[in-house]
Amino acid sequence: MRRLFSNFAGGAPGVGLLLLRLAAGIGLVAQGILALRGAPPLGPALLHILTIGVGLLLLVGLWTPIAGTMLAILALVHAAFHLTNPWTCLLMGILGAALALLGPGAWSVDARLFGWKRIRISDR
Repeated sequence: MRRLFSNFAGGAPGVGLLLLRLAAGIGLVAQGILALRGAPPLGPALLHILTIGVGLLLLVGLWTPIAGTMLAILALVHAAFHLTNPWTCLLMGILGAALALLGPGAWSVDARLFGWKRIRISDR
């Protein structure tokens, strides 16, 4: 599992990754909720529910490389069907690809679950 993540950057780079995750996650959750309020048919509704799920994963920083890849794929699908303004979809896809490549950062659930751990061996 360690190969999926970068080195869980802390400090200023970690804050930058946190801000990227928050921007993408809040945007996805808001977009999904607003789209579901219009009562779309079942097919697009499932796509919007998946969008909300990916946004929530990015907000907490769980499975960030997988969620970022899913965001990039979802953004391409949305851009293909959203012909009036595909640029926002393209921007979200770029954010997803960047998060998939960079990792979640130190302030994430991924860092707590899969980060470096110290094992203390007690002296007898």
